[in-house]
Amino acid sequence: MKFPYFTVEGAEDGERDYPSFMNFEKNKGVDALRQVILAIRSNKRQGSASTKTRAEVRGSGKKIHRQKGLGAGRVGDKNAVQRRGGGVVFGPKPRSYNKKVNRKTKRLALARALFDGATEGKLSLIEAWKVSEAKTKHFTQVINKVIPDSRRSLIVDDAFEDNFGYAARNVSRITLARAQDLSPLDLVLADKVIFSVSGLEVLLAKVGKEDASK
Repeated sequence: MKFPYFTVEGAEDGERDYPSFMNFEKNKGVDALRQVILAIRSNKRQGSASTKTRAEVRGSGKKIHRQKGLGAGRVGDKNAVQRRGGGVVFGPKPRSYNKKVNRKTKRLALARALFDGATEGKLSLIEAWKVSEAKTKHFTQVINKVIPDSRRSLIVDDAFEDNFGYAARNVSRITLARAQDLSPLDLVLADKVIFSVSGLEVLLAKVGKEDASK
């Protein structure tokens, strides 16, 4: 698999070939990717939504008016579920939405997300992510050369220097991520992903490319 390659200053420098990059046939890994993305999104839910049943609503349990003789419908107390301010039938209660996914499935999903990104032309390589000063203008000069038209870009490295983090934090269309913390959802949501050479090597080691290509 070949990727566009850029120098530290953002200048184009041909392509870099990764012959051992993961490769999938047909739909292998697609279901794993779907499961992991659903699990990530579910695990972010607080699960704090709560409603009160009829028994939990505060107020008198006295019948609003007598059963017969008024020419009106028969009603119970004001906590009845059909009345405004009454209880809620089958409403949400605090719960956990956490979903567990085993390690092998996570690695397969990450490998599939990488493969899909590579085939779609979303992935690029840069020699290293560095800036001379912690100023946004130095960072944007590089970014505008590497990904001038991207609206939602992901920058990946094995570790970021403090100066680089300060320079990049004010650019809203850019997200920084360490390779060891990268999730399949991060790769799917970004329209461009730029790895440093060391960042890609760390990620490939994490995935275990020799297993993903079987």
